[in-house]
Amino acid sequence: MDLKHDRLASQLAAEPLRPAYLVAGSEPLLVLEAADAIRAAARAQDITEREVFEAEGNPREPDWDALRSTFGAPSLFATRRLVELRLPTGKPGNEGSKLIAGFCADPPPDVVLLVTAGEWSMKQHGGKWSEAIARAGHVVVAWPVKAHELPDWIERRLRSRGLRADRDAVQRLAERVEGNLLAAAQEIDKLALLGEDGILDAARMDALVTDAARFDVFRLVDAALNGHPAQVSRMLAGLRAEGEAIPALMGMVVRELQTSAALARVQARGGNLTAAFKAQRIWDSKQAMYLRALKRHDPAHWERFLARAGQVDRIAKGRVRLGYEPVDAWQALERLLLAVAEPRAARLLAS
Repeated sequence: MDLKHDRLASQLAAEPLRPAYLVAGSEPLLVLEAADAIRAAARAQDITEREVFEAEGNPREPDWDALRSTFGAPSLFATRRLVELRLPTGKPGNEGSKLIAGFCADPPPDVVLLVTAGEWSMKQHGGKWSEAIARAGHVVVAWPVKAHELPDWIERRLRSRGLRADRDAVQRLAERVEGNLLAAAQEIDKLALLGEDGILDAARMDALVTDAARFDVFRLVDAALNGHPAQVSRMLAGLRAEGEAIPALMGMVVRELQTSAALARVQARGGNLTAAFKAQRIWDSKQAMYLRALKRHDPAHWERFLARAGQVDRIAKGRVRLGYEPVDAWQALERLLLAVAEPRAARLLAS
């Protein structure tokens, strides 16, 4: 059956684990926390053996034969096992779909299947395999939190950490994190560590939550890779207003572009993206972001972005001029990141 994300914890506490779960959505924090809740429930029910299979849209991965064998093999170290299948694109393909549906039709008594997906829509990703999971267990979709829902989400999370805040303070935090749930969660955890007593008001929230939560370079680059051009422009304006220096930003920008270019080369030659993610030390929660970015640009574009990043750095240091007038480094950086976020903006790099 379909289960709302915020009801998962109570459902897990009320019943033994079902044979299969699907946790999907484009909000990495919510997908990660839902999957963690299922893993914790498995440990609480003495399911200590765990196997992980990963896919990335490459038909050779995961090894479906190995997964099929895992479903049929007896447990070596425990009476029950948790088998995880990670599908960043939310598409298992024909063979994977049949295997999952077959598992759910007659689940082995010693296996719990957990499928996670980094992208999800019923129209593009749903099918007989997800319907089979819904019949055998639960489908949990972590839909993005809309802007008007964010204050309530923040208030509930504050309460779950033993914190109280008035509405103005909650709204202030919502404005600062720009819809980034991971940033909001990190700030709330920091507030909990500070052991704040009483009700937080807007002034206290301002004093405790750094302005960088809204405009730091990490979230700037994430906005570009996630394909959010309007957010890129807002964050750049904020960084400029805060007095940031472009050379201090370019290290992270260049590093992320180098990572994306390396992943694009691996993908173009049909290589193993899962191994590349591990080699680049990219967390599971961020892999979907890179996959979305790779869909927008081919390797040649990423190399062009890298070259332009070097030019932006030289402009910021006063080493590049157009005619007799200096080039505006902030404008050059904005054009670069807008091109990363939106392919149609690539024409800006020609100007």
